[in-house]
Amino acid sequence: MMAGVGAGTNAASVRSVLIALAWTAALSRCGAHAMSGMEDEAWGAVERRGTHFVVRGRPFLVHGFNTYWLMVFAADPATRCKVSDVFKDAADAGLTVCRTWAFNDGGWRALQISPFVYDEEVFKGLDFVVSEARTHGMRLMLSLCNNWEDYGGKAQYVRWGKEAGLDLSGDDDFFSDPTVKSYYKAFVKTVITRVNTFTNVAYKDDPTIMAWELINEPRCPSDPSGDTLQAWFEEMAAYVKSIDPMHLLEIGVEGFYGPSTPERLQLNPNTCAGDAGTDFIRNHQVAGVDFASVHVYSDTWLPDPDSDAHLQFVRDWMHQHMDDAEKLLGMPVVFGEFGASVKDERFDSGFRETFMETVYNTLLSSRTRRDVGGGCLVWQLFPEGTEHMDDGYAVVLAESPSTLQMLSQHSRNLQTHHSKGSCGSSEPREEL
Repeated sequence: MMAGVGAGTNAASVRSVLIALAWTAALSRCGAHAMSGMEDEAWGAVERRGTHFVVRGRPFLVHGFNTYWLMVFAADPATRCKVSDVFKDAADAGLTVCRTWAFNDGGWRALQISPFVYDEEVFKGLDFVVSEARTHGMRLMLSLCNNWEDYGGKAQYVRWGKEAGLDLSGDDDFFSDPTVKSYYKAFVKTVITRVNTFTNVAYKDDPTIMAWELINEPRCPSDPSGDTLQAWFEEMAAYVKSIDPMHLLEIGVEGFYGPSTPERLQLNPNTCAGDAGTDFIRNHQVAGVDFASVHVYSDTWLPDPDSDAHLQFVRDWMHQHMDDAEKLLGMPVVFGEFGASVKDERFDSGFRETFMETVYNTLLSSRTRRDVGGGCLVWQLFPEGTEHMDDGYAVVLAESPSTLQMLSQHSRNLQTHHSKGSCGSSEPREEL
């Protein structure tokens, strides 16, 4: 039942029984199970050590993917097995980290129905995602909000504020209005302190979760100075860490340089990027932020149709951010999203594979010259039967053997790289 809704009628009781039976049947079909070995020391938390990630003292690199809709699919017994499918496909290719939404604000199948009111059945869907990730040896990066209107995001928070009588002028008030910020904090606390109904482990204590992300691709163009977003990052990073000091934290920015580094503004993909209200260097100097976040989308950022220009931008963009992460920030850098749309008439699937290979090669080759760790996550991996969700970026491994081979080869390259004692350790690798 939805939180905040009475459940005393016979009809409600019958519905609860049916829901419980549906969960049991779906779990049986998917082959999922509660993790009795969650306390196993071998499944340690991912930690940050300087410019690297480690697990139980051994190097850990992010080789991962995005699939944003997992919670929504898991909330429906008819589609829950797609969650299992994508984790299995990813694990078979050697991927070890998944980034997905831990939010859905208002609207269809919402997790947060309204401020302080949550849907328990959707929460059980998120529980399943976390449990099933552990089943397949997958770490999770969980994003807690969206800058965009998809799945509600900051616009939905502002609508709730207006409905409550607040005098708000625009969506960017999400970052400054005290009441709206209290909505976000309440939601964040509810998620982080949630006890998983399958594992009986609180999210804040579960090493399956690698990191929390404050918000996906935050922008505040109403304040290009960056002060508004900076203050919000400082407040929310401190708040999350006060509840959960164990897990890593990142802020979710795209990597645009801002006013604090005017000499780097020309490195942005366009002039508008410098006015987005974000500031890569300054933002990542916030206390409590553990690693740098960067996205890579030359197809939407650059008007140039020349594919070589796009690939050169990717290399330059990545090298600059890795260099800054090492020398200025002293933290790992994760390219949390990268991809190319096959719906872009300028490019084709062949370019997308070349684009992906450029990202992987740039990341791997840089490690021979820099003392900085991190990794990357492709946008986005889909299992068969979910093509109707494709935004042009979907990679269905069963339908693209060459892409599967590329991902698997990168996994092997990472293994070889670590077997040579890279990233400051000559110990055997436990996991990627």
